[in-house]
Amino acid sequence: MEAVHDRGHLMVFAPTRRAVSETFIRANLARLPFRISAYFGDERPWFKPLRLLYGLAILLSKVLTRLRLLRAAGLPASGAAMLLIQRDRPALVLAEFGFEAVRVMEACRWSRLPLVVHFRGSDASAEERIGVLSSRYKRLFSIADGVIVKSNAMAERLIGLGARRERIIVSPSGADSELFHGSAPSSYGPLLLAVGRFVAKKGPLQTLEAFRRCLLQLGSPSEPMLWMVGEGPLLTRAMQFVAEQNLQGQVRFLGCCGQREVAALMRQARAFVQHSCVAPNGDSEGSPVAVMEAQLSGLPVIATRHAGIPDVVIEGETGLLVEEGDEEAMAMAMLRLINDPELAERFGRAGRQRVLKRFTVAHHLQQVTDLLDRVQAKAAAMPCPPL
Repeated sequence: MEAVHDRGHLMVFAPTRRAVSETFIRANLARLPFRISAYFGDERPWFKPLRLLYGLAILLSKVLTRLRLLRAAGLPASGAAMLLIQRDRPALVLAEFGFEAVRVMEACRWSRLPLVVHFRGSDASAEERIGVLSSRYKRLFSIADGVIVKSNAMAERLIGLGARRERIIVSPSGADSELFHGSAPSSYGPLLLAVGRFVAKKGPLQTLEAFRRCLLQLGSPSEPMLWMVGEGPLLTRAMQFVAEQNLQGQVRFLGCCGQREVAALMRQARAFVQHSCVAPNGDSEGSPVAVMEAQLSGLPVIATRHAGIPDVVIEGETGLLVEEGDEEAMAMAMLRLINDPELAERFGRAGRQRVLKRFTVAHHLQQVTDLLDRVQAKAAAMPCPPL
């Protein structure tokens, strides 16, 4: 990619930079080749008046959204965003998450700035988002010049809500090739690794139940292990399940781990497992980054045919896929790779090659950069339309 000074000024609006789950937003800010001004809805520094104003405006917008005053909800944040735009004079705007985009979209229209929206998961699936914001999304798609999504399934969902197919790019966030490498599944014992928040769409309870059934099929539960990385609201239930099933010797909960720690864990495992599924509130994955990280490491993946996972994992070539909720099938997939380390090795090698060709962080950043360049060039070539 070209040097930063060769491109224009990009303004980014995002809900937060602090949450662990927003690692990929921070990565974009650090690596996108633009001069970037970034503003976050949960930051309210008293010594920076316009940032404080934006944070307070987002807070008011959230209150108005809960009251179902949806048109009014976009005005405070758009007003504050307009002041920031007038001060910073960016060439274009990138909004992270659809729900953040609807808060600032009118500022882009008022200022005649091109807007690109980055949808990441719950903003394109969870009922509390879609159900409330569907009418505002229609408005958003009439304004947005580009839309980034994580999977083909997410693209189709947004097209159904009014997004224009020709303005969408499908770009999974990708895995970091500098960190994730070196796994040798056939060289290690039957250790299964799961990485993800303990929330319904990640399926941690289904993963545990599948592992329990796998152990019953083996008949000797002393050797296989399941290590689970992450925290979240379902962690307590997961720990209770392990205690009730007397699996403390086979299951370890490792808490939150940094990317380097996760990469090191992947170099000790036989396979990566994740039972992703649609949560009761409709929340769905985009394209889980941990799946790409596992394949890039050289691990086979056992997962579900959910959202963007089949875009990345090829059944019978780089891993084994089962239907959502089919814990017995996942148990059999676990059993197969536990009993066949050479197959695990072969899947892992193929998975690494697949991610290296299509699903690294570098691929994602290049795709996003290319879209932003196209949008910026198109805006520069067009006369300003009337308001």
